[in-house]
Amino acid sequence: MSLPHETAGADLLFLREEQLRLAQTLMFLASRDMAQAVEPVLEEDGLGHAHYRVLQVLAFSPGIPVSRLQAVLGVTKQSLGRTMHELEARQYLESQPGRQDRRQRLLFLSPAGKAAEARLFAVVRQRLVAAYREAGGAAVEGFRRVMRGMLSEQSRSVLNEDAAGKKGGRHGA
Repeated sequence: MSLPHETAGADLLFLREEQLRLAQTLMFLASRDMAQAVEPVLEEDGLGHAHYRVLQVLAFSPGIPVSRLQAVLGVTKQSLGRTMHELEARQYLESQPGRQDRRQRLLFLSPAGKAAEARLFAVVRQRLVAAYREAGGAAVEGFRRVMRGMLSEQSRSVLNEDAAGKKGGRHGA
């Protein structure tokens, strides 16, 4: 049996430098591998990663104003404009005027945009399901807590707005 002073702090070993570096490496590699996993679908549809990011945001935040999309993505107006123009030309986006401010453009995925995003999400979903099954429920909840803990205030507000929108019925079929 181990003595209390021998185990004190043992549950904090994950805070050691090498463990934090390992976490950074795992996040980098997972991000790279997920990007590579969706690459064939992007190529098939003639899309790039910027297009994919816009499709992702519109999938979890339908009706987002253009200015908010720009802030969420952290891109310049010019860069976003180019990407949106290409998605609009493919008829992947729809826009509606704002309810309070008719000059505001609220963005949605069109049926073609939803189909493209669904093909991309199917690849991600397959990877997540396999990883979640391997890890188990407690690990998945821990993973979510860690990821939420890493979010900036701006990203947390996106997540909170998304959750509020789903409760309010904004994310309908």
